[in-house]
Amino acid sequence: MSERRANALRGEAEIVIEGTRLILRPRFAALVAAEDELGSLFELVERAANGRLLLSEIVTLFWHVARDRPAQLTRDQLGEGMMKLGLAGVTPALKILLKQILSGGDA
Repeated sequence: MSERRANALRGEAEIVIEGTRLILRPRFAALVAAEDELGSLFELVERAANGRLLLSEIVTLFWHVARDRPAQLTRDQLGEGMMKLGLAGVTPALKILLKQILSGGDA
């Protein structure tokens, strides 16, 4: 497993999928790519706040903001790995990303 850890000062989060640590960093280009696929990020945050965020939306967001994603990792594998973690295992990283999207900062 990679020794690099998420840097909270950059608004990064992390999840471990199949023994691989994925650093999730909401960079501008990554968020634009996610928005192109998901629609408005403001609406995404609103759906999350109302408990209406879809699993597929979380996978898509994580896919786009994953930094240095291993070439062999597919989006389906990411989703399957997230299911193994369960919503309780994924929610802390999701909260960090949504907060960063709303508040901005030095990402």
